[in-house]
Amino acid sequence: MRFQRAQMPGAVVVVTGASSGIGRAIAIASVTRGARGVLTARSAGALAQVARQCGGARPRAEAARVCEDVTDEGASACVAHLAIVGFGHIDVWVDAAGIGVLGTIDEVPYADPFRAGDVNAWAAARDARAALPYMRSRVQGVLIDVSSVLGGVVQAPCMGVYAASEAALTSLDETLRQELPPTGARGIAVCTVLPAGVGTPFFTHVGNRPGRRLRALPPTAAPERVARAVVRTAAHPRRRVLVGPGARILPWSHAVAPRLVGRAVAWRTEHGYLDAPDTAPDTTGTLYEPCDGAAAVHGGAHASLRALGRRAAAATVVGAAGVVGGRTVRRRRRPRSGRGVFHLRGGRTHGTVAPSHTRHAP
Repeated sequence: MRFQRAQMPGAVVVVTGASSGIGRAIAIASVTRGARGVLTARSAGALAQVARQCGGARPRAEAARVCEDVTDEGASACVAHLAIVGFGHIDVWVDAAGIGVLGTIDEVPYADPFRAGDVNAWAAARDARAALPYMRSRVQGVLIDVSSVLGGVVQAPCMGVYAASEAALTSLDETLRQELPPTGARGIAVCTVLPAGVGTPFFTHVGNRPGRRLRALPPTAAPERVARAVVRTAAHPRRRVLVGPGARILPWSHAVAPRLVGRAVAWRTEHGYLDAPDTAPDTTGTLYEPCDGAAAVHGGAHASLRALGRRAAAATVVGAAGVVGGRTVRRRRRPRSGRGVFHLRGGRTHGTVAPSHTRHAP
């Protein structure tokens, strides 16, 4: 199916979660490339800072800001209305707002999963309901939801609440792709961006219920890398886009050797990333309160030598799992004569990016 491309120069792009992390990087990248941005987040001070940064990104840059909580009833409709009043239409709507909760299923208080699900998944449903009428009127538009490989592909201990909310978002997008064509909205694309680890303040903003200090961070990509993927996706809509260390090989490895990959991820999380209980305070992070003073694009140590070492180690583990799983599949499919050959073919998730002048999930 062919979709109307949303080239950045002149496009109207709505970005939720624009005050920090991946959303902030997307807002800056979009406006820098010529888009007219409508930026929304809970953190008023941080959002104003991002709007100023976008305003200085290029001559005659246009960026409007709306301080709204994506879980507030009516917030999505308000943002959509202001985008129409200010710019006349909506070309791209990017849902980048996201929060995390650390803790096993029986450790996390009852209210936390509902809050995480509301922000990470159901807010995207409200945003789609707000944007679709305007996109239908022009028979074009792109909805982009930033989900995560964690939940969309694999799971990890102590991150079940977050993974479940991201899995719900991925499933929601699949459903929208089925529902839109029969209603005459064939020109509207629904895209899911699935980053692996991204070096944002996510790990410092996460709700930490078991009080386990993060000993180390997973291998991470720069938030700008995810932002570039989102900009490419707006111009060339695709169903799913995988971004970050291990993101391309993980789905394949998990498909051929799910138990092996699951054990590897669980062991690495338990023994590599998390410290013993009661090594950190029990905190709600940004679950219920905005991050304002701690808002930033970057966080963690994605550029350090230590992070590069972890990235190489993780790639080795995942690669080994894929090789073992691939051999297992080939042995199972080999004909009795022993002469047959069974090939598994992998494809690129997305192409390379042309140089330009210019991220959240664990």
